[in-house]
Order: sequence, then C-alpha cells, then structure tokens
Amino acid sequence: MKKKDIKILLVDDEPDILEIVGYNLKQEGYQIFTAENGMESIEVAKKVVPHLILMDVMMPEMDGIEACAQIRAIPALQHVIISFLTARSEEYSQLAGFEAGADDYIAKPVKPKVLVSKVKALLRRLRSDKEQHEDTLNLGGIEINREEYKVFIQGEELVLPRKEFELFYLLASKPGKVFKREEILDRVWGNEVIVGGRTIDVHIRKLREKVGEDLFKTIKGVGYKIEMP
Repeated sequence: MKKKDIKILLVDDEPDILEIVGYNLKQEGYQIFTAENGMESIEVAKKVVPHLILMDVMMPEMDGIEACAQIRAIPALQHVIISFLTARSEEYSQLAGFEAGADDYIAKPVKPKVLVSKVKALLRRLRSDKEQHEDTLNLGGIEINREEYKVFIQGEELVLPRKEFELFYLLASKPGKVFKREEILDRVWGNEVIVGGRTIDVHIRKLREKVGEDLFKTIKGVGYKIEMP
C-alpha cells in the first residue's frame, strides 16, 4: 500500500499537537484527518475508516479510552490500528487503554522523528496482514481465520479486538506449547513497543471470558499455553 493511500486520524484537544503531528505525518505523504474530542473522533472514523488512529486520553466530551471502546464496537473499524498518544504514562491508564482495545501507547513528549518512526512501525502491521495467505486453524469446534481476522465457535462468529485475536492465534498455532511472556510480547506487540507485563494478563483474562476459561492455561512464572480438553 502506498503512503498516499494510508489514512491517519489524529485525535487531540490541543490544536498545537494536531498541527505539529499532522504536519510531520503529511510530510511523509500520509492522508491526515483530525478530531478534537472522543465523540468527534467516532464520527470521523466512521466516515473515513482510517488505517491508524493516534488518540489522546484526556479530552473533553468523551475521553480517549471510551472513544476507543466505542470504535472497537463498530464492525467496519474492528481492525483499525489504535495508539494512544498521551502524557499519561501511569500503568493503570495503559491497562485501561489496552482493555478498551488499543494496540499501542506512545508517551508525550515525543520527538517528531521518533513519532514518525513509531508510526511506520505500526503501519508495517498493515503490510504484514496483507501479505498473509489464507491460514485457518481449527481447535475442536473453534475456527480461527488469520486472513480475515475471524473466529467461529460452533459456527457462531466471535468478534475479537486486534490484539486479543493475535494473541489467541499465536497460542492456538501450537496447542500444548508454552509461550514465554517475552516471546508473546515480541510476537504480538513487537519489540519496538514497550508495554507492561500485565498487558498479557489483561488480554488473557478477556479471552477466557469470551472463549472459555479452561482453554488457556497459566504456567506460573513462565507464560501461557492452550490446552485442548
């Protein structure tokens, strides 16, 4: 995909941030759209269907975490990459963001060149997704389609946020294998993304709630695996 075809939505209530970040990304050739609060971001996202959303957390009208959750509930926007761009670096806000369906977290202040580099790293996921051939895993009555990002349980489609899907697919790719936490972070979040170890636990908890408590096994002090009954 060419840069001129990639759409990025910037969401922040500070005009200076929108201007500076938008300018640097436009210089790279991307299409840039903006919104000044969470509610507006949802409307713009539905209209333009961006490939990437960079969103502040603390905003008027609706904060970024609530906006992220609502965006994830819209089928056409299920697999948009969402990264929070915020000065709030406390672990609890990061966990809340990941629970809402965020893919990444970029802390302000960030130098323009560093931000552009991070955006390129995030957008590489789009390219890798397009390059995937059809690959369907079957676990008993569960079907996981990597190409279409779809999960079916006994024929019923289950919609999962991007990171939950990728974590599920990774564990399901080798049932019985124990995936170490470091390997999960590297393969699902990438070595350029810094997230806390509890991020994995949050996503596993969500998967247990949606897919089944007994399918995901915790190997204390090591990692996780899928264990078939």
